[in-house]
This record gives sequence, C-alpha cells and structure tokens, in this order.
Amino acid sequence: MAMILHAISTHKNAFKTLIAAEYSGVKIELSKSFEMGISNQTPEFLKMNPIGKVPVLETPDGPIFESNAIARYVTKLQPENPLYGTSLYDYGCIEQWIDFATTEIDVNIGRWYLPRIGFAQYLPPAEEAAISSLKRALGALNTHLASNTYLVGHGVSLADIIMTCNLSYGFKQIMTKSFTSEFPHVERYFWTMVNQPKFHKVLGDVKQVDSVPPVASKKPVQAKESAKPKPKDEPKKEAKKEDVKPKEVEEEEDAPKPKAKNPLDLLPPSKMILDEWKRLYSNTKTNFREVAVKGFWDMYDPEGYSLWFCNYKYNDENTVSFVTLNKVKGLWLFRGKEVPQFVLDECYDMELYEWTKVDISDEAQKERVSQMIEDAEPFEGEALLDAKCFK
Repeated sequence: MAMILHAISTHKNAFKTLIAAEYSGVKIELSKSFEMGISNQTPEFLKMNPIGKVPVLETPDGPIFESNAIARYVTKLQPENPLYGTSLYDYGCIEQWIDFATTEIDVNIGRWYLPRIGFAQYLPPAEEAAISSLKRALGALNTHLASNTYLVGHGVSLADIIMTCNLSYGFKQIMTKSFTSEFPHVERYFWTMVNQPKFHKVLGDVKQVDSVPPVASKKPVQAKESAKPKPKDEPKKEAKKEDVKPKEVEEEEDAPKPKAKNPLDLLPPSKMILDEWKRLYSNTKTNFREVAVKGFWDMYDPEGYSLWFCNYKYNDENTVSFVTLNKVKGLWLFRGKEVPQFVLDECYDMELYEWTKVDISDEAQKERVSQMIEDAEPFEGEALLDAKCFK
C-alpha cells in the first residue's frame, strides 16, 4: 500500500521524497485533494503537523514532517540502500552535504528570491549579503565537483537528490545563466543530475530562468473619502454664471500630484555604465589588476561620477577585532561630482566618517583607489582583516 505525501506537487521539497522513492523502490502517492492554504489548515492536518507546514508523509506508524527527514525515512526503508553509501564514512559525508545543501544553498537562494517576490521585506544590503553567501557556497561546491562527478562516491546518493532539488529552486527562479556561468562544474553537475531518468521522471524538463525577477512593488492603498452628507434642499435660486464652477476644475484638484524626480535623474548622462563594470568586477578571477582595475579606469567618467575616501573618526575605539573591524576605511563611487544631498540626509552614520574627494590627477591617490578595488594586502602597511564590496 502506498504512503500518502501531503505537499505542493511542483515544489522542490516534494521532489526530494519522490526521487528518493524512485531510487528506493518505495510507493508514495501525492495527496490528490491537497490545496495549499486550505488543506494544511484543517484540524486533521494540524494533528499531523501542528504548525501546518508541508510536506507531511503519512506512514503506517504515524506522520513525519520536514522534507529532509521524510527523504531520509524513505531511503532507510530499503536495507543497505546505496543512496546512503557503502561505509560509515560515506554516510557521514552524505549527511554533511545534505546539511550544506540546506544551510548554505537553499537558505541563501530563499534570502535572495523571496524578498523580490514580496514574501519578505526587500532590503538591498540584505540581498547583497545573500548573493555573496550564495556565491561563496557555490564556489566551494564548484571546487569539490571539479574532481568529482557525484557528491560522495561514484553514484547517486541522497545528498545528490537533496542538493539537486535545492539547486533546481535557484535555477528555475532566480539563478540566470550569467550568474551560474561562474560555476561551470556546478552547471555540469546540475544538468547531468536533472537528466537522469529517475530525476527526470519527477522533475520533468527543467528550464533555467532567463532573468532575475523584478522587486515586487507594493502600491499604497489610498483611503476613500468619507461620504459627505447631502445638504438639505433649499429653495432654488437663479445661479449666477460666474458662480458656476466647471467640472474640469474639480477633477483637476483631485488629480494626484506628480512624483518628485530623483535628483540624480536630472544630471547629464554619463558614458560610464555601471552594470558593465559590475560584470567585469564579478567575472574577473585572474590578473585582477590588469583586467578589472584597468577596466575601471578605462570606464570611469569624472564628469558624471566622483570617488570618495572615507575614514571612521573613532578608530582609536576599535580595539577588539571580533567586535568591530580595527581600522575602518572605505572607498565610495557616487553619481555626480559631490556626495548627493539625499544620501547625507538619509544615512544617519555619514557623520561618523571623514569624507575626502579623490583627486585622480594625483597618482598616489589613484593608486590607493586601485589597491582598495583590488583588496590589496597588506594595505598601507597593515594586514587586511576583512573587505566588503557593495555593488
């Protein structure tokens, strides 16, 4: 008798169990009447999972929830299942990659994607951190796969199933070809896995997303004007022509005011295209000084942009490295020849730094800029504790 899986049929967390079942010879059926937001809120479902999350697997011994736990259970139903390797060491490595796929890949894809579609608050710095963490994880995975066809051993394991399902979430929703091309071994691995017959039976044809989804815009709901009581009927008087107001005037008064333009939009066009520089910066892996730094100076437009050094005013208080960076220094590129006024007004911590405009005619200052872009170490005679690039 087949066990019943309550889940969204097109979701990666259901795919994990269904693919594991295909490899393990276990019969599992999706709940045919499941409807997210309704079925998972019934008293019967909440008895299986008190917080109403999916997936949930109904087994002969009782329900199991959490997608990785369900996939593990299904795999263990077959004794000596090769999905768990052939040794205790294999088992440990498989569990290692399952955790990595969850905490490093899945979590960071979600932190990037969900705010863009309105499921969480969108904050550009948080998105930058998510993308950076995801790239770091994919880089580590790419290194491992450079010399391995599978995550563990010489065949498909449960780690491959969970990793591929989590990657499919990113490939289908937000990780474009230009993003994944930095990780060629991850690409080779992913497309190899999704085209394995048992994977393909569950996943179907997988298509990589063409573009990053735009940030969902939330239009404020305008409150309707309260209905005004109608004045009591008064004796009709002959209306004077000059007292009659045209309807067009009333409509004009109710029209919304035009949105104020961003001051930066009023600046003359610049020949520097930031997206081109970002791509060059992100994709340059070798000869960084000769390629990326030189490329920056070739693109830089001093008429349309300005460079600024910033130094934290209270570096003498930064004495404990694990609490704060010891000496905080920075380089910023602003649109226009001065720091935009709205940045000064809205960024409360601007006053904590000393700001100095870069004179690019000064070769020493220009070289300092190059070193900061390059994350040169040592920097100004000191070890580089950490460096961040906000692009």
